[in-house]
Amino acid sequence: MARDPYQVLGVSSTASSVEIKAAYRQLVKLHHPDAGGDEQRILALNAAWEVLGDPEHRRAYDHSRSHSASVADEAHQRGVRNARASAAARVAKGQAAAADDALVQWLKQVYVPIDRLLGQVINPFPAQFRALSADPYDDLLMEAFCFYLEQSRNRLEVVNRLYRALPIPASSQGFGLSLYYCLSQVEDALSELERYTMGYVDSYLHDGREMLREAKKRRLRLQEERRRLEIW
Repeated sequence: MARDPYQVLGVSSTASSVEIKAAYRQLVKLHHPDAGGDEQRILALNAAWEVLGDPEHRRAYDHSRSHSASVADEAHQRGVRNARASAAARVAKGQAAAADDALVQWLKQVYVPIDRLLGQVINPFPAQFRALSADPYDDLLMEAFCFYLEQSRNRLEVVNRLYRALPIPASSQGFGLSLYYCLSQVEDALSELERYTMGYVDSYLHDGREMLREAKKRRLRLQEERRRLEIW
């Protein structure tokens, strides 16, 4: 059985709309969960206000009060449903905001520095490749190329630590997986290039070059996807 909204708000059936509103506000402040109150009491207060705060609902309730409780019960239940729906909407909004915050943090702390380091590996390669192609058997040129590979390996070690630093947000699992594939392509490319420096087998150089080209394309797609997230 639904409670009498007048009793819930602690006012008489002859109370004015101003008195009802004042009683509702005072009770909401007193029993709000943030002040240590009870959520069920808040739901009851909101349901009572749904009936008495609206002139038409109050007239309908007063009219039916002496004859039947059905109209009042329906209004009260509707108030409970509306209050619960509002509470659920607030919870959902809070969860969405938390998810957005997690994504912003992950992009700033993980993706952005990884993207910068990948650029420092991928972008210099064409110039390194042209320099080495002038004479692969020149010791100085090969030494410079090996130094580039060593630096790239060091950067990838940092990249892998960053990638494991924070979990990928649930809303961006596909983005995180694509980033992982990009990292794998770069690592495989460096392995092929290192094999070339130890045996001068042209296929290793060719494969490493193609892998870095594909990694560059994927990196560009990731950058476009990050812009579409519209977080920044």
